[in-house]
Amino acid sequence: MEVQVNMKTILLIEDNDEMRENTAEILELGNYHVITAWDGKMGIELATLSGPDLIISDITMPKMDGFDVIRSLRKSVLFQRTPVIFLTARSEKEYISKAQELGVNVYLTKPYDGTELLNAVKNIINQKPSL
Repeated sequence: MEVQVNMKTILLIEDNDEMRENTAEILELGNYHVITAWDGKMGIELATLSGPDLIISDITMPKMDGFDVIRSLRKSVLFQRTPVIFLTARSEKEYISKAQELGVNVYLTKPYDGTELLNAVKNIINQKPSL
């Protein structure tokens, strides 16, 4: 995929292959450049290399869960203001509260609607201040 000059980059961290591929395809159809990681550790590495405009992450993943990924990234000044969407099957209140404490912008539960995801991404990216 050719990256356009003003195209925003989204890092998608999802351990389920089918979910990761489907979500990446939806985001690419929305005209976003998507970088994918299949676990939290790889997500942190790719975030550091790519400096995404937005991070979309699952919560429940092997090696490192979504909460640990965001906690780790927030330690760096580079990622303290990077918007985050959690896209997860976890709908328990304690997970939602924990996400709010970490400053997660949007909490979407699976199965999700592609239009809902694209609207959330668009709203977040349009709100993000330019540096």
